[in-house]
Amino acid sequence: MSILRRKLQHTAASVGRIHPYAWLWESLESDTAFLITSMFGGRFLYLGGKLMHYFSAKDEPRRELQVCTDKTRHGIALNDFPMLSPHPVLSKWLYLCEKVEAFEVIAGQLVSLAAKRDPRIGLEPKPRKKPSGKKIHP
Repeated sequence: MSILRRKLQHTAASVGRIHPYAWLWESLESDTAFLITSMFGGRFLYLGGKLMHYFSAKDEPRRELQVCTDKTRHGIALNDFPMLSPHPVLSKWLYLCEKVEAFEVIAGQLVSLAAKRDPRIGLEPKPRKKPSGKKIHP
């Protein structure tokens, strides 16, 4: 099967699929600075060019809302949201596991803070490296 055909099948299969956490960002869709991208099986939320949250609805234990922040802001965020934890892989980010009793309420509060451009949430994405232009031939 050709690569193009596989890509078309994948695109056709994903049309109409709604992410389980889409309800969290629906209210932000009218914001002109709103952007959702798909990567690593989840969705990244950008507002005003800043990476705010990552939504992962994979199998346990990866059902979570990740808060994009840096370690210098962890203490402040954890004071107000003690149920957040440093992410086990991306320790610079915090995350809220879906198993937390009030996940829906807390996740909604975190997304609302991002909408208000709370300084505890959000990172400027690193610029992509330009290709070197060198081609390696075997």
